[in-house]
Amino acid sequence: MSLLSKGELRAILERDLPGVIAPPLRPTRTNGHGSHQQDVQEDAAETTGDTTPAPRDSDSAAAKGAKSQESHRPLPQLNDDDAVVVAERLPEVLSFMRERLGYQYLSHITAVDYLEYGVIEVIYHLFRIEGGPGQMVRVRAPRENPVIPSITPIWPGANLQEREAWDLYGVQFPGHPYHKRVYMWEEFEGHPMRKDFEKIGDAYYHFKWKGEEEEE
Repeated sequence: MSLLSKGELRAILERDLPGVIAPPLRPTRTNGHGSHQQDVQEDAAETTGDTTPAPRDSDSAAAKGAKSQESHRPLPQLNDDDAVVVAERLPEVLSFMRERLGYQYLSHITAVDYLEYGVIEVIYHLFRIEGGPGQMVRVRAPRENPVIPSITPIWPGANLQEREAWDLYGVQFPGHPYHKRVYMWEEFEGHPMRKDFEKIGDAYYHFKWKGEEEEE
């Protein structure tokens, strides 16, 4: 079985599994401070008779400067040369790669929070036992409700790493046999590897131990 060149996997999946390739992603540029559309609406409100007191000129200029700088910041580059597949077809795609293309070793699963695009990307790294370069399969799920079918039932080695992605990034994997946190405790609120997670240094200031009094 010949090795696949870069981009070849995507072409094979398009040919043999129609409909599995996800459509191109359009950025929403949320940046944790609201969407671009919200920015547009806020700008419009400032020029259409808003009755709230106007901010001081210096504050307003600084705020607009920061907003302008943020809106012009280059977006991170997404890799679309690899196969980016729709979430619900992932088990089918990985089974196809193992049984038809010989990628029998799932090395690891990683996740990336693309705040500017409003998605969590989960990447599956696969290799052939006999050697050669690996292939990556990517799935992009919306940050507000990232759900990807678990592949643990068909690939038991994914068990721990799916739990890590749930614990740290909040990705849900329906079908996982033990969908629990790994590093944080079950009562912990939030997912600390997300870019907008509120944290100061090593302190999770929003969390209070049981019995700890609220500060006034």
